[in-house]
Amino acid sequence: MIDLRSDTVTKPSQAMRDAARDAEVGDDVYGDDPSVNDLERRAADLVGMEAALFVPSGTMGNQVAIRTHTDRGQELVVDDQAHVVKWELGGVADLSGVQARMVDCGPRAVPTAEQVRAAYVEESLHRPGTGLVCLENTHNSRGGVAVGPDTIEEACEAAHDLGVPVHLDGARVFNAAVALDVAPEALTGPADTVNFCLSKGLGAPVGSILAGPAAFVDRARRVRKLFGGGMRQAGIVAAPGLVALENVDRLAEDHANARTLAAGLDDVPGLATREPDTNIVMLSVETAAFSAPDLVAACEDHGVAFGARDDASARLCTHLDVSRADVSEAVDRVAAAVESLR
Repeated sequence: MIDLRSDTVTKPSQAMRDAARDAEVGDDVYGDDPSVNDLERRAADLVGMEAALFVPSGTMGNQVAIRTHTDRGQELVVDDQAHVVKWELGGVADLSGVQARMVDCGPRAVPTAEQVRAAYVEESLHRPGTGLVCLENTHNSRGGVAVGPDTIEEACEAAHDLGVPVHLDGARVFNAAVALDVAPEALTGPADTVNFCLSKGLGAPVGSILAGPAAFVDRARRVRKLFGGGMRQAGIVAAPGLVALENVDRLAEDHANARTLAAGLDDVPGLATREPDTNIVMLSVETAAFSAPDLVAACEDHGVAFGARDDASARLCTHLDVSRADVSEAVDRVAAAVESLR
């Protein structure tokens, strides 16, 4: 099976397995795990932040950030297709008591300064006020869009002018940095905090990083504990994360493979794609005589796995366990699956 469902399906490399086996460990809740401490220091430096916190998942990282930034009842300004409101089980309401004020950012993926100002709510006797603006880069549901530094900075400046902090859901921010050929800090620096995943394109088996000012991270550590994320000998999973940080540059291979995949699929009758920015390929079957779920089922029978987003579209994702040869074979198998649906 050629698995293109997500870059989360990667298997840890031998180097990661060796690192887990040999990791120095301690009790991380007491701050005694040297592998976790090393990972947090190196991760913070990589994104230009003062401090960092190792968390089990990207969802936890985002939700810890939202809870730490906001007071209950406040509003969160966010794109209506953002991961934090679309794919995190209503955590902004359930875990933080925050209501989302969603704006349609369109292909830009990040709100304009005008949208930030229009969505802002001043605290009053009757209104809770805006407590946070959340951005996403790359933007998952909008097709892995790599949002440039100027666009990020514009939204952050507008929020900061209003006295509102900004959290960046940078689950795949290194994909964006590589695609745009900029330092990660150029994308993370304008925001107050950032969350990024070790377990997606970087290939670690588990874990994400929440980074920001030291005082914020101290508060976030308490929230992580509240959410059940206080880990003990976590160096076992942090050590592979240190290895994963060495995989940033190779993300360019995934992007090249995604472009090849998109071009190949676009040549299949009934299928349409656009050139991807990063490693996510959005596939349309709008003009086909079959639905996206039908195509996904047929492709699984032909040895290719990916997921439908709705009746007319699907998402495919390249990653370090998918080679250029796998991509070529996947295109052939999808073409055969399409033929079987005629």
